[in-house]
Amino acid sequence: MNPFEKIFNYQLFARLHESSTVTITAHERTWLKTMLAHPAATQAFEPDTLNKLQQILEPEETYDIASSLIEKAKSVEKQVYHPLLRQLRRIIASNQGVRITYQNKNGRIRSEQSGFPYKLEYSMVKREWYLLWYHLRHHSFMATRFQNILSVEKTALDDAQMQIVKAQIETILDSKKEQAVIEVVRSYNKELSRILYAFSCFEKDVEYEADTDTYRITVTFLMDDREYILSKMRFLGKRVRIVSGQELKERMLESSAKALARYGIE
Repeated sequence: MNPFEKIFNYQLFARLHESSTVTITAHERTWLKTMLAHPAATQAFEPDTLNKLQQILEPEETYDIASSLIEKAKSVEKQVYHPLLRQLRRIIASNQGVRITYQNKNGRIRSEQSGFPYKLEYSMVKREWYLLWYHLRHHSFMATRFQNILSVEKTALDDAQMQIVKAQIETILDSKKEQAVIEVVRSYNKELSRILYAFSCFEKDVEYEADTDTYRITVTFLMDDREYILSKMRFLGKRVRIVSGQELKERMLESSAKALARYGIE
């Protein structure tokens, strides 16, 4: 195997990230070529993009899924791909507004609401897509499930209005941001890459103290993601500890006390 196939050293990985360089293993290329053969690939990609990927991956092998994998019976699962993904992604990329008709949680239909689409987000817990957008009339930040969106139409926004809206969105998001400092227990420094991967979907900074041989990770996240951060902390177990972030500390203490109480430990 090529020793440079995948780089796990954090310092090297950070430099590659700064230069927008991505390392891809042979297994990942093989997996991608296999997935491109799935019928859903024609819906997920534009024809030109799909053809280009297939040409690049032509020398790669494919996995023999039919003979090596058996799928057991299960409940009906929601599809990860949604027909609105491509349309909304293009609108966001072009910095355009939207006129959206959707159904709220009370079942009411809100017709042709003007807004600015900010981001597409996938919930791993609920297994569905959300559109994060700014309501131009109500001046509020919205999160709407794809399944509740009845129609979407692109609208034009002038540059001045777009800049104002983006500034308002950033102000709203900044007010909801929290930070926590997570320290890696020194005996687990060799697992730094694994620990960083657990927080890969969040903005983070890593500091290293040579005197104590200690890594500290400052993670920035929204208040709504606090429980998700806690779930990652529980997953990592004794490898890490929270050194800053009072809300997280209190929630971790509370959940730990409840877990011990189940076994009669006060």
